Amino acid sequence: MRGGVRLGHDPVRDVGILLHPEGVLLLNDTGAAVLALCDGATGEHAVTRALAGRYASVSSEEVRSFLAELARRRLVEACPAPPERIDG
Repeated sequence: MRGGVRLGHDPVRDVGILLHPEGVLLLNDTGAAVLALCDGATGEHAVTRALAGRYASVSSEEVRSFLAELARRRLVEACPAPPERIDG
């Protein structure tokens, strides 16, 4: 997340929120789960794999698109994904 932006929870609405200096962005369950997994070390494919166990149809493209939109709004910083580890 960028400076001044943090992930939170709105107990009244029972939804995840992204607090930022200009306001609050309400998140659905999947969006909150994506952001909770974004730690600067976990790549897009690893986030997608982690979410696959909880949600029926989450694609890498949806994760990429969501994060790109948040980056466009300057709420998250785009980080180069670490190389995917291949165990042989």
